[in-house]
Amino acid sequence: MNCAVVAPALAPECTVADVGSGAGLPGLVWALGRPDLRVTLIEPMLRRVRFLEEAIETLGLGQVRIVRARAGELPDDVRYDTVTARAVAPLDRLAQWCVPLIRPGGILLALKGESASQELDAAFSTLRKLGATEARVEQYGEGVLSVPTRAVVVTIGPRESARRPAPDAQGGSGE
Repeated sequence: MNCAVVAPALAPECTVADVGSGAGLPGLVWALGRPDLRVTLIEPMLRRVRFLEEAIETLGLGQVRIVRARAGELPDDVRYDTVTARAVAPLDRLAQWCVPLIRPGGILLALKGESASQELDAAFSTLRKLGATEARVEQYGEGVLSVPTRAVVVTIGPRESARRPAPDAQGGSGE
């Protein structure tokens, strides 16, 4: 539910990349609740990719695709309206991986816990360097969940070019 309550915040028919998708949260949940979205699950670990493939087939989610890679390994021309991640990395590091994937005017929607405000404060200068024009903490699911979902919402402005970090700087085993 903590992922589902965020889905209404997404623009109609937008493209979404779920970085470090793992078990498919929030990407699969959003695709189930919002069939208008075109969702790409980005996951480097083979065993997780196999799970996601089975889940997509079982759930009949034709609008979802999987890319087995780290965010920095995607071609430079790949861009999404919204890039999301849940429990992947601290915001400053996460933004370095995700912002290059966001089209100008798009958003990073980082699902965070109680630390959302502190992470935003710590990452603010990095976000500005990466082209953020706005960054704020939003709460979703108030009155529905006992603990609302907190997300850092970062809007990306126009930029000349965004450089991605080297793939080895992203951690993970890639199994």
